Amino acid sequence: MIENKLKKSWTNKKATLNGWLSIPNAFTAEIMAEQGYDSLTVDVQHGVIDFSDCVSMLQAMRASGIVPISRVPWLDPAIIMKVLDAGSMGVICPMVNTKKQAEELVSYCKYPPNGVRSFGPTRANISLGANYWKEANQNIFCLAMIETQEAYDNVEEIASTPGLDGLYIGPADLTLGLGKGELAPAFDREEPKMIEATKNILAAAKKNNKIAALHCGTPEYAAKGVQWGFDMVTISNDVRLLIAASSSSVKKFRDLTETNNKDSNTNKDSGAY
Repeated sequence: MIENKLKKSWTNKKATLNGWLSIPNAFTAEIMAEQGYDSLTVDVQHGVIDFSDCVSMLQAMRASGIVPISRVPWLDPAIIMKVLDAGSMGVICPMVNTKKQAEELVSYCKYPPNGVRSFGPTRANISLGANYWKEANQNIFCLAMIETQEAYDNVEEIASTPGLDGLYIGPADLTLGLGKGELAPAFDREEPKMIEATKNILAAAKKNNKIAALHCGTPEYAAKGVQWGFDMVTISNDVRLLIAASSSSVKKFRDLTETNNKDSNTNKDSGAY
């Protein structure tokens, strides 16, 4: 089976950079896969992506050698097993609030005797190579998202779950959960309360020898996360990156043409030719 490059990097204490895909298109996935990320996550939860989109996007990434991940919609064995069968090498699961739920997540990602995953890796057998059934349990990883008050209260227990590879902080939902309606959901939190919560989750992961991952909005905050000790950081997503690039281009054009129009009008008013 193909080696999971993320797990190798984490073993070597090297932080990794993850990209995020919300647009249901193989071509945009292929473009993102060529930009130098260590991994890309297909967002089947909040992205406008269904399972058939997910499969084609995983196929488009294959040539780049990037590590493919899927964020599933929920703690549901059916979709977890399907994205793994489709060739995902990692699963990020939202709204894991208790150790029991973390144990369920692990069981859905592992073949017996370590779990209850059903055998049928239709595409993974091809895309990830021979001996998949024997090596998948060691090569595939699963991350539990910590993003509610309940999950935060139980973070030590969740982090201690055998077979769970790590914790992934969803800052927007975590802000809703801990902010008591006083803070708008967003990334890159600077409030002392949210920074403290972020570092507490990081500490719980490290205490239990688990990976700590953080979703960020900017490269600057992601670099700060790595300095804190996070093993994986995600920067933005394809939708936000497209919005930022296109809006910047349009604004620059408007500014330039408005300036030119003003200069032209000034010359006409003064009688200059």
